[in-house]
Amino acid sequence: TLSLWFLYKHITLLYLCLWRNDPQPAKSKEGSQTAQLKVRLSGYPRKHNEGRVELFHQGEWGTICDDDFSIHNANVLCRHLGFVSATGWTHSAKYGKGQGKIWLDNVQCNGGEKSIELCKSRGWGNSDCTHDEDAGVVCKDERIPGFNRTLNIPEQTQADENKIEEVRLRPVVAMSRRKLPITEGVVEVRHRDGWAQICDLGWTIKNTHVVCGMLGFPHERKVNKNFYKLYLERQKNHFRIHSVACSGTEVHLAACPLEFSKANATSACRGGTAAVVSCMPGPLFMQSNGMKKKTRTSVNNVRLKGGARVGEGRVEVLKDNEWGTVCDDRWNLQSASVVCRELGFGSAKEALTGGRMGQGMGPIYMNEVKCLGQEKSIWNCPFKNITSEDCQHVEDAAVRCNVPHMGLEDSIRLTGGRTRYEGRVELLRSDANGTQSWGLICGETWSTKEAMVVCRQLGLGYANQGVQETWYWDSSNVTEMILSGVKCTGREMSLSQCQHHKALSCQKAAVKFAAGVICSDTTSDLVLDAPLVQQTVYIEDRPLHMLYCAAEEDCLSKSAAKANWPYGHRRLLRFSSQIHNIGRADFKPKAGRHSWVWHACHGHYHSMDIFTHYDLMSANGSRVAEGHKASFCLEDSDCHEGVSKRYECANFGDQGITVGCWDLYRHDIDCQWIDITDVRPGNYILQIVINPNQEVSESDFTNNAMKCNCKYDGHRVWLHNCHIGNQCKNPSEPPVHIESFIQTFALTGFGLF
Repeated sequence: TLSLWFLYKHITLLYLCLWRNDPQPAKSKEGSQTAQLKVRLSGYPRKHNEGRVELFHQGEWGTICDDDFSIHNANVLCRHLGFVSATGWTHSAKYGKGQGKIWLDNVQCNGGEKSIELCKSRGWGNSDCTHDEDAGVVCKDERIPGFNRTLNIPEQTQADENKIEEVRLRPVVAMSRRKLPITEGVVEVRHRDGWAQICDLGWTIKNTHVVCGMLGFPHERKVNKNFYKLYLERQKNHFRIHSVACSGTEVHLAACPLEFSKANATSACRGGTAAVVSCMPGPLFMQSNGMKKKTRTSVNNVRLKGGARVGEGRVEVLKDNEWGTVCDDRWNLQSASVVCRELGFGSAKEALTGGRMGQGMGPIYMNEVKCLGQEKSIWNCPFKNITSEDCQHVEDAAVRCNVPHMGLEDSIRLTGGRTRYEGRVELLRSDANGTQSWGLICGETWSTKEAMVVCRQLGLGYANQGVQETWYWDSSNVTEMILSGVKCTGREMSLSQCQHHKALSCQKAAVKFAAGVICSDTTSDLVLDAPLVQQTVYIEDRPLHMLYCAAEEDCLSKSAAKANWPYGHRRLLRFSSQIHNIGRADFKPKAGRHSWVWHACHGHYHSMDIFTHYDLMSANGSRVAEGHKASFCLEDSDCHEGVSKRYECANFGDQGITVGCWDLYRHDIDCQWIDITDVRPGNYILQIVINPNQEVSESDFTNNAMKCNCKYDGHRVWLHNCHIGNQCKNPSEPPVHIESFIQTFALTGFGLF
């Protein structure tokens, strides 16, 4: 035994010696590769955690082709850069076209690699792509603990020093400085700790068009150069850029050819002065009715849906009286900018792919849209028609447009929450003597609708919940209630556009009853399958002895109480309803399991008091019969391919509807009807509304109602023209415009000015 132990020891030592002398052991090689490869994010416009992927190989920076790119590749790259993971990836040179080599193509990672070079690919420099196909990544803005940030920071070059990221207009008239948005002034770029000007020698209307688009304006207008010349001659200007040569289709000034002023030059703008720009705001941001009437155009065939903020959403287009979506193949900033400007915003800040603003329903009308950037409408751009094999709704295109800075976020804040996405709502109040102070909002009547406006105003996404009691959040030194009775539609840009009491009236005025919000980056969106309702409708005369449970749950008309139970029958208008969640977060009941109500008769829990309203209405809109259904058991009946069910009511299971799934209420389920026993023959309108009290957050409540034309002859029933309530309308613009917003500020004394 002792001899064997010595033999084992010597063999082990020999192996260790050989291993140490091996010049390229597998693990060491992998580690050295990871350390040697440099990765950076580039392009415009972008944030620090997103951009075009560039790799440093053989002394040269190059890009990655988007062929076969996936979220697994993005995860590997983001971790290499020090972020915990990726939230998405981009194709078709979303962040602009790179230069030089395309180092990798057909990259396929499994997600666990330490470096992108350890993934399968065609090999270094072997590609059949152009820079139109450069891939990018969007990383989660959370760093890996202990990550050494200096490892992946590229060397500073002259190009890095001359990056242009922030641009503004500096008004020279005192009155213009007080009005928002600022539409005219000297163009300035952020430089070091201050601002610098651009020389106007050779300045063209195309340059102006690009600057206005960046600042959220769809159009430009002429400027009085003589007025500004007199002013600027008396100013000491610091010129950062000597000349600009935009083509007019760029979405950012940084994408234009720029010539920077030399530091040692005696005159950076000989014979010229600072560039001045004047922009035309879109109808939503105009300050006078006269201007609005002159420039308003009726945009009725393009809209944005599902976005949390003004100027963002899934792109939908109208054709043959039916709304459809756009496929994201080759979707880029130029095409997105055409949509943004068409809707009265500036150029596109982001061209989103992969259903990032939720998935639409119905047809997909366009594929491979290839706008040049100067088109008046997306319908003027070249595109391919869709076949059923081309695209699915998981590929729906969306946009985030540049919008003018209105300063709406300056008059409101959240305090006491665990994260910046939640807290007690505080408003900035201006007193008569000019002093400003913060105050609270009464929590009575506060709901999800008001929370939606607050989250939008602060740029925090969707409203997850409107909170009427905030005692469990940290208190601050703000204790005074200054506003009550706030009532919003949910589509306003600012809380000041909502109705409220003229004088404070709050029964529970303690701080713990102040209004609060919980915001979220994602939320659900429910849509009813309208064609299914039309296909499945019929009339049933159901015996009363089979309706005891339905009567207990108040699913019959009032006259049923006077019926001769258990003899006789009720006439029921029956149909199936299929409710899809096309949003980006699961739809879950507001109430927790502990408060669900058990209904022994049907043997299920109700997780919401009212989940759906059914109304039969006359042509003038008066209700002639009604029904309602609590969420018998909110669950996933079925899902799209690749999506797994998560919610099942059996055995007191969790209730909800998963993204990409739907809940099917068949026509033969109790209360899936309207009691029309007392309805006379005639022509009516059937209306179905999901989540009618808006108890649960959704990204779009305008698609919660469905309407059908209904003909009833006393024996049979016909439905036709069943459609989502806003099928032929354009709800992309909130109903309240900026001039009413300014008037409200003047009345309430809250705000910006």
